[in-house]
This record gives sequence, C-alpha cells and structure tokens, in this order.
Amino acid sequence: MTKTALVVDDEVDLCRLMQITLTKMGIKSDVAYTLSQARGYWQEREYDFCLTDLKLPDGSGLELVKEISGSTNTPIAVITAHGSMDLAIEALKLGAFDFVNKPLELPRLRQLVENALKVTHQGDDSEAAPECTPEQKLLDSRLIGDSAVMLPLKNTILKLARSQAPVFLSGASGTGKEVVARLIHDLSPRRDGIFVPVNCGAIPSELMESEFFGHKKGSFTGAVADKQGLFQQANGGTLFLDELADLPLAMQVKLLRAIQEKTVRAIGDTKEIPVDIRILSATHKDLSQLVQAGTFRQDLYYRINVIELKLPTLNARRDDIPVLATHFLALIAEEWQLETPPSLTTAACERLQHHNFAGNVRELRNLLERAVTLAETPNIDVNHLGLPALTPTETEPHAVNAATQGTAPTADTPAARTHPASADTLLPNSPSEQMVPIDSSAAHDEKGQPIQTPTSASNLHPYRTHTQHYPSVIKGAAANHPKTAQGDSAENIKTANQAVQAPNETKNIDNTGLPAQGLEHYLQAQEKQLIITALKQTGWNKTQAAELLGTTFRSLRYRMKKLEIDENQLE
Repeated sequence: MTKTALVVDDEVDLCRLMQITLTKMGIKSDVAYTLSQARGYWQEREYDFCLTDLKLPDGSGLELVKEISGSTNTPIAVITAHGSMDLAIEALKLGAFDFVNKPLELPRLRQLVENALKVTHQGDDSEAAPECTPEQKLLDSRLIGDSAVMLPLKNTILKLARSQAPVFLSGASGTGKEVVARLIHDLSPRRDGIFVPVNCGAIPSELMESEFFGHKKGSFTGAVADKQGLFQQANGGTLFLDELADLPLAMQVKLLRAIQEKTVRAIGDTKEIPVDIRILSATHKDLSQLVQAGTFRQDLYYRINVIELKLPTLNARRDDIPVLATHFLALIAEEWQLETPPSLTTAACERLQHHNFAGNVRELRNLLERAVTLAETPNIDVNHLGLPALTPTETEPHAVNAATQGTAPTADTPAARTHPASADTLLPNSPSEQMVPIDSSAAHDEKGQPIQTPTSASNLHPYRTHTQHYPSVIKGAAANHPKTAQGDSAENIKTANQAVQAPNETKNIDNTGLPAQGLEHYLQAQEKQLIITALKQTGWNKTQAAELLGTTFRSLRYRMKKLEIDENQLE
C-alpha cells in the first residue's frame, strides 16, 4: 500500500523539493501552504506522517503539532530555521516526532522519513493485536514489575520510543536508568542501529574530545591511526550519556554544538561530518541545582532535558520486590549454571519487602547473589539474607513508609553503621541451639548450678540458626587424636567450653560483668578461641574444621585471616 504524507510550508520551492524527494521514495504527498489549508487536508484524508514548518502565514506550526499528536499516533516532524532551536524543543515537548533544520539536507530528510514510516508500521501492528505485541512482550520481559508506579512508566516508555526527542533519565543510583535507555532504543525505529552507552565520569578529561568525536592520524602525539568517536559509532542508532553531570565545562560546550547541529568534527579534521543519532542521558545528581551552582551549562541542560523521565526507587515499588527477586534468582541460576534454581521462602520474601533499599534494584541483586552463595540448599531463608532482625515497630506500615523516606536508620544507613551490632544479632537465638553445661570448674550462678551456654559452633555463622553435626568428620578427627577418641561427645564439648572459658578471657570482663574493651573485641576473642579449638581437634585440617564449625572452607579461611590465626605461630 502506498504511503501518504502531508507537507506544510509557505515556501513553494521548498515544498516542491520535498514533494519530489518523497515521490522518489514511493510516497504520495499533499502540499499545504497555510495552517487552515493543512487542517482541511487533515480532516478530509488520512496520512501516514506529517512534515510542517513552524512559522506559517496564518499561525504557528506548534498548533498543528499539538492537534495531531493529541488526537492520533501519526508521527509529525517539524522544519526549523537556523537558530530557532528553542521552538524545536518546544515542539518536541508537545509531541513532535523529530525536527530537521533549514537549509534542508536531503539525506537528513530521507532518514527522517524512513524513521517516521517505521513508527507508523509499529502503530499498525499495535492496533492489530493490542494485547500481545512484540513491543509489549519486550517491555514486560525487561522492565519487571506491575506496581502502581510501574504501569504509567511503561506507557511513557512506549510513547518516548516512538519519538526522536532527547530524553533525560533521572533517578537514584541503582534504579535501572541504563535498562530503560536500552528499552527506549530497542522499541524505537532505531532498533536496527547500534546502542552506544558511555559513562562520562569514567573518561579522562584530556581524552574526552577524542573519545566523543574521534581524531585523525597525526593530529597529536600518539595518534598513529584514524579513530572513530562515539558519535560516529552511534550513527543511525542511540548514544546514551550516563553520569552526564561529570562532564567538564569545556566539554559541555562542544557537546552542545554536536547535539544542536548534529554534526561533529574529529580532532585534526578540516570538515564536519553529519551524524544521525538520538541522545539519551542520565545522572543521579540534580542538574537544576548544578546549573544554579554554575557547574553545568544552562543551555546544555535545556537541550538534553527535552523530556524528563523520573525512575522510581525500589522503596516506592515494594510490591514488585517478590517478582524482581524471582527474576534475579533465575538469572543467577542461569549465569552460575546451578542445577536447581534457588527460591525464597515466604519469610525471606517478607523480610525483603520490609528492608530499606538504599541501593535500589542493584542492591537487591547483590543481596540475592550473597544469599545464594551462603545458602547450602536451594531454599533461601531469612538467615541467609544477612539482614538484621526487624523490631515490632519496623513491621508496622508507618515504619515501612519512614524507611521509604529514608528517616528510619537501618543496617545500610550511616546512622546504623555507627553503632555496633547487638549480641542477639550476631549470636543466633533459635530453639535448635543446644544448651550444654560447662565444667564444674567454670562459672556458676548464685544457687551453685552450672551456667548454660549455647553450643559454640552455632555462634560462628551469623547466617545459620541451626547446628549441624558431621559424624564422618568427627570420626576422622577422633582417629587422628586417640586421646579425644577416648571421651564421648559431651567430653569433647566440655573441653571446647573449657577452652572458651580461658583465664585470659576473664580479664576482659570488668566488675560490672560487661566486656572491658567493648562487645566487638570480646566476640572476636570468643570466635578466635573456638576456631583454634576446632583446628586443634582436626589436626589443623581446615576442611574438617570448617565442617565441625558448621561453616564453609572459604568462610573459615577468611575468618582466620581476619583474626590473624596462623598455624606456625600456635604450634
């Protein structure tokens, strides 16, 4: 079927030039010289796209942009005179698909028309099957979540993908700005082109111009060959400028011209090269405040901030945490080649929903990777998450809201990190802990009864609330030590507890019964003594000692290094 277009301009020669170009592309076009004539054509006929000038004899092309974009999905592009970028930006904000500058360049016009026809084709497919379009499937598979804040975000992304306007993505670190940028590219007519992401803060300032615009051979010392810049690499596609606020002021000026003129000049070259790219940018900083502070150019801010898309924090979309966790666990299982995909228990899922995610989605992914590493079974429970226990007030709705606003200090906030963890946090308090009596030579209570203490092995693993015994390891350890084999298991526990109650430990307790050098130092001394006891029982076999203590070999090796336990020093 022949495509049709409406061309609106008051210059007869320019209209004829555009009409001839469209005819060669197989597109039938109608020409209108005034705003009223264009409205008449639009009401009488149907068009696949529209191309209009902004300055017309009887009105402004912005009125036509507003009417067409507000009533239909037909892409409309605007023609602007040189130096009228402000009007072009306003047209993009009103819903214009793209813009082209005067004097008109035919290659640029052809590229604009091809992109507009791709958008029209996408719209036809969406109307034919609105519930299962490829765009919807791609959006749902890459942007996980159906909470109240995510549905409007998905609809906005679909609209932005149809446009060619620059988009500024704002949001806290870890909210998925690059994920959204890739989605906008993959859903746009430029999806066949390349997506080039670049972290502006990671490029040295002296190499920034060469990285963005390229250089010619011999243009400076070390330029042994021609090099394409990021703008040339992204030609026909999308350039994503992440952490844009880190650009130095000198580079902001050059970037402004490249965005405005859509041409770049490599270092050492004598001519400018036109580029057809779409600019997407992002930062976690407040650009408006940086503009007021004078560290970011105001004109560049208005060029890139044509359309701003704010991404919600994970605390604002807690209903999506279960489905996000399931998605990440499936990815981890695939990347790590796990035989059985891990899953969260109901308690662990509820604990995640009450956690204050300062790092947003990125923190959730890292937390799940840690939990999968520490868990010995595919079922991830609360103790594998490594999060502090919730108080009764934190489980109430108002506490969750306070955490969302960042007012309640948690384990990830600076306020919480300034206070040492309590003994209840480090020492598990589950019913499965076995209480054994200490030897009569140890401390007694006022009635002369032995003081009960938890089994020492359970204190060494903050993510484990149960004690596991390994008979094969204990048997092997007993064979290596005949003296230990003569006694029963109670005698072994008695010996370990006596080692814990060493004379040098009592010196750490003051008259009030509290650690003299603080809780952290006291707990480290306890932990060190328990590890040494297990190592001696197994003949310094770290693998067997780790099983005796109910931990992993890597964890034991890390703790030995942290506590400065050296076999050579103790022999």
